[in-house]
Amino acid sequence: MPDSVANPEQAPSGRPYLIVLGNEKGGSGKSTTAMHIVVSLLREGRRVGTIDLDARQKSLTRYIENRRAHVTAKKLDLPMPVELVVAKSALRSVDDAEADEKARFEAAYMDLMDKVDVIVIDCPGSDTFLSRLAHTAADTLVTPVNDSFVDLDLLARVNPNTYKVEGPSLYAEMVWKARQRRAMADGSSIDWVVLRNRVGMLHAKNKERVERVLNELSKRIGIRHVSGLGERVIYRELFLRGLTLMDLKEAGGIDGKGMSMSHVAARQEVRSLMDALNLPFRQNTKVS
Repeated sequence: MPDSVANPEQAPSGRPYLIVLGNEKGGSGKSTTAMHIVVSLLREGRRVGTIDLDARQKSLTRYIENRRAHVTAKKLDLPMPVELVVAKSALRSVDDAEADEKARFEAAYMDLMDKVDVIVIDCPGSDTFLSRLAHTAADTLVTPVNDSFVDLDLLARVNPNTYKVEGPSLYAEMVWKARQRRAMADGSSIDWVVLRNRVGMLHAKNKERVERVLNELSKRIGIRHVSGLGERVIYRELFLRGLTLMDLKEAGGIDGKGMSMSHVAARQEVRSLMDALNLPFRQNTKVS
């Protein structure tokens, strides 16, 4: 852990706020959500840095690289983050590898500390030492999940007959330990927000049951659950250009076409997500 994260009272005033995107399952929309958070904050005038801990796939970093290439090719003036990638150690000894990764994580944080106001960290979809470091360092932990019991299995063991929570699952236990370490380090807490991505528009029993489980988890393990991003083709289309819904006006829409009503609705979805995160430094702030 960087000393400035583990001991904020000893750190310079105004240390970067850390938002961590994490869970242990792929396909939940972590990187897409991370990119929309990054661009939303950039458009508010924040200086934003990113740390990608998935050095193999680098989905968030590829998104940013696509953005830089598109901005250059089209001569656009769009805000950009400062991006870094932290790779896993190649050392064979577990102790040596963890010490190496801790040093790499700290170096990335220190590199960004004086340059940015917010750091957004994208974790891999698996349990790694780097991911656990990031979870412990988080001020806000964002866990996107698809609205299904397949994804909720990461958070809790649910009885198949009664749909009652029988206990926390491995990922929830890992977050609990991260919260304990953080409390011991500096007495602060981690705000854990579960994003319900791809929620169906129609009323359904599955949706009701998921809602009940998340409400119970809110009481038992202290999560907040909010609506995330819907199942919209536009989110996938924008990746290759490195754009988000917040950029379409300046970018001239898509293929010269203006924003459709669906695009407007999706942009409002992002704005609602940002408000729901309830980040303390952006109270009463509106995304442009």
